[in-house]
Amino acid sequence: MGDVVSAHLDESKRQYISEKTGKVAGEFCRYYEQQFGVALFNSVRYEIEGNGGPQTQLLHRKAPLEDKSIFSGNLFQYLEENKKWRNRFFFIPDCYEVLFYETRLAYDRGLHPKGAINCAGYKVLTSLEQYQELINSSLPNLKVKPGSQYLRCATQYPIILWHPYGRHLYFCVLTEKEQQKWHAVFQDCVRHANNGLPEDSRVETPAFTDAIRMYRQAKEHYGTWDMMCGSPVQILSNLVMEELHPELRNMISPRLKGKAQERQRHWILISDAVYRIVQTQCQAQYEAVVQRCEAGRPPLESSIRTDMDQIITSKEHIANKIRAFVMPKAEKCVKSHVQPYISSILDALMSPTSRGFSEVREVFFREIVEMNKNAINEGGQEKLGEHMEKISMLAFHPVKMQSCYEKMEELQLEGLQQRFDVSSPAVFVQRAQILMREQMDNAVYTFEQLLHQSLESSADKEDLCKASQRIQDRVIKKYDYDSSTVRKKFFREALLQIIIPYMLKKLEPSCKAELPKFQELIFEDFSKFILVENIFEEVVLQSVMKDIMLAVKEAAVQRRHNLFRDSMVLTNSDPNLHLLGDGPSIDWESQYGGGLEEPDSADLPITEKRRRMKQVVSMIQLEGMPPLPHESCLEVPTEEGIPEEQEPEVGSEPEVPTSPDSIHQIRDLINPVVTLETSVPAADSPPLTNGTVPQPGQKAESKEEQKADPSPACLEQPSSVTSHDDSGFQSPAREEAEDEQAQPITKDPAPVGETTAVLAEGEVTLDAKVVDPSSDRETREEVSGKTSPEDSAC
Repeated sequence: MGDVVSAHLDESKRQYISEKTGKVAGEFCRYYEQQFGVALFNSVRYEIEGNGGPQTQLLHRKAPLEDKSIFSGNLFQYLEENKKWRNRFFFIPDCYEVLFYETRLAYDRGLHPKGAINCAGYKVLTSLEQYQELINSSLPNLKVKPGSQYLRCATQYPIILWHPYGRHLYFCVLTEKEQQKWHAVFQDCVRHANNGLPEDSRVETPAFTDAIRMYRQAKEHYGTWDMMCGSPVQILSNLVMEELHPELRNMISPRLKGKAQERQRHWILISDAVYRIVQTQCQAQYEAVVQRCEAGRPPLESSIRTDMDQIITSKEHIANKIRAFVMPKAEKCVKSHVQPYISSILDALMSPTSRGFSEVREVFFREIVEMNKNAINEGGQEKLGEHMEKISMLAFHPVKMQSCYEKMEELQLEGLQQRFDVSSPAVFVQRAQILMREQMDNAVYTFEQLLHQSLESSADKEDLCKASQRIQDRVIKKYDYDSSTVRKKFFREALLQIIIPYMLKKLEPSCKAELPKFQELIFEDFSKFILVENIFEEVVLQSVMKDIMLAVKEAAVQRRHNLFRDSMVLTNSDPNLHLLGDGPSIDWESQYGGGLEEPDSADLPITEKRRRMKQVVSMIQLEGMPPLPHESCLEVPTEEGIPEEQEPEVGSEPEVPTSPDSIHQIRDLINPVVTLETSVPAADSPPLTNGTVPQPGQKAESKEEQKADPSPACLEQPSSVTSHDDSGFQSPAREEAEDEQAQPITKDPAPVGETTAVLAEGEVTLDAKVVDPSSDRETREEVSGKTSPEDSAC
């Protein structure tokens, strides 16, 4: 594949890519330097004047995922280099970066990961049909025949990560339950990675976002932008690729050779190579401009603090001049093109958002009620630690929160998208989902602190239940108030994101040419802190802000949205509550679960840290199937036989084709059905296990029967899966306690029978000793998700 990239990206094209990237990035840097001074002035002014919003009722957790991971488990990953599927171990830490290793043993030993995946900008797909539609849109001239597939999956449960510019990633699992869980986990990774701009940065982030917006508006790109996701370098690279990608596609696509699938695959590889080149160059230019701005920050800040009053007076003077010129036109635009649609936009936003936050409330309520029942029935405080450990990470459990997120995914703007140039509602969906997660964690953290404070004074079981119910009611009341405040702010921001770019586009022909004359009114000493373009946008915002505030205020009266009116302000009934948020995190399992207090993880080696790390989502492991060795890859036929759209229909296939095209034939070749027979009498035959831990009472098998070593690719697919409850995470310390109940295997696993595999013309047959098949039955056992080194080495 490297030859394909080098063949189409010769020296001249690489030079063109470098020049185009330098031009776009250089122009962006000019906007960034201008906006940096404005953002610095606004930050210092905010620091002096305050203007803070209403105080929140719930506490906020500072480090919610400390010493915890999100998920880990095995996936089949497709390798483009040799067109094979490899079984690999995937680990998602608290930063939501997807790391993968060859085996679980490599992770346990503290080895470096095989690779890492940053999910910013990706879409998570679970259907080959959805993926084929996106592939066809990437190269419109190369459309594969409907019903054909770009990729042959090893199983019927694929998970695909699609990116408009980067390389696509293909995974598959063996069960639908695994697919649903991994889909939720990957979506959470995308959601977190897309929100890559730090919100606590009051200078760099506003300067960056305003520079991006100013650049795109200068190119007449108004409205929301789907690729405003990831870190600043990734967003800047997306800005370059927005212009560069279609140009290169027109230059290179006519020269691609081969069938439609091969040309599509080659284009994806070429696009990924270009994206990497652009990212490298953008990172260098962005870091350089940030360093220049930071170096000049101290004198600018000193000047702002010295001349703050004069700068504010000068800005107000110029704003009044611009307001007198722009406001009549802006008000006319609002009355004619905006007012009739504000209520429609707000209704479309409020319904799914309110349902999502209501679902967050219900999920929190159900979990607390379930915890109370279990604590009473299973022994009071002895079981409290175990259940509270699970609840403490509820907001970061993607499977538990999926029902909340799905409510927001119902958002539809349809006719409004075209009118107001909204590319898709994804920007608003992901923002609302992040707010849901934050509010859930705030509610859980507040409940934790209040319950822990209550437990210090009483340890009785009945008192525990009453205190928990009383605290639950208090927290839900605080959640209702905070979620109402958060939603109203979200509605206002979403309306501004939709309406302001539309109004700027409408007012540009009549106003833009007159704006430069107002620049002459600005003193040269203040020109770095006052920009006419920014004041123009502020005046446009003021012209429509009154209507937006009124619409949100009227919506708060409707009871179905469960919003507090602006006049409703909760008195601070817990004056000392916020003092609880300054304390350290509560280790529920060690304090109330009977566990031993663990030493500081900072002094432990990396292998011990990983062993002790707790996981938010439980692992899934198939029963009745030994782990696949990392050396084995599943062969997948190439896609050369897939017809293109313009090719005639293929005739009927022979009974034994030389190249399997049917998905059933491919599945049979990948996972052939094998009957394993044993010579042990039926009466004495113990139940078979997955080959790792024997069932209690199982007799040791003879060592001579060890010779059968069937390939994992030739084992029959298990008919069922079992997994731990998704209600919480697993602690490796608890896994060790479970392992102690079973005797370790001291001898090599006994053979099930003499087997011989003969592959001829696409068929697999096995010869074995004939015995009573009734003695061969499946058993299911709970698997803890932790794989021992012996298992990984199998």
